[in-house]
Amino acid sequence: MSERDVFEYALLRVVPRVERGECFNAGVVVYCRARSFVRARTHLDEARLRALDPAADTTGVRAALRAVEGVCAGGEQAGQAARDDAGRRFRWLVAPRSTVVQPGPVHTGLTADPEAEVERLLDLLVR
Repeated sequence: MSERDVFEYALLRVVPRVERGECFNAGVVVYCRARSFVRARTHLDEARLRALDPAADTTGVRAALRAVEGVCAGGEQAGQAARDDAGRRFRWLVAPRSTVVQPGPVHTGLTADPEAEVERLLDLLVR
């Protein structure tokens, strides 16, 4: 059996009208400190978005989700966060905020493959 490491994850929720509090899952952010790993994957269900808010800014929501993926990826697309380590980027992304794309609570688990965990959680909790 391969070695398993602790990982943390948070769902990314789309809250089209913050004042109403209705939301749906549109992504996941996974962090594994032992492997200096942080990654986000997103999937926007436009039908759900339109059901909650027919006038929602789909382009803006997609851009916000892509921005989360960019911060996780690091490099130039991460902006100022590019200088931060994986843990700092994860903590910044999962900090509570009142925007259209919001992080949910942080959960933990064990994994031998954080990359596979991202896909598993996306399939299980988002798609």
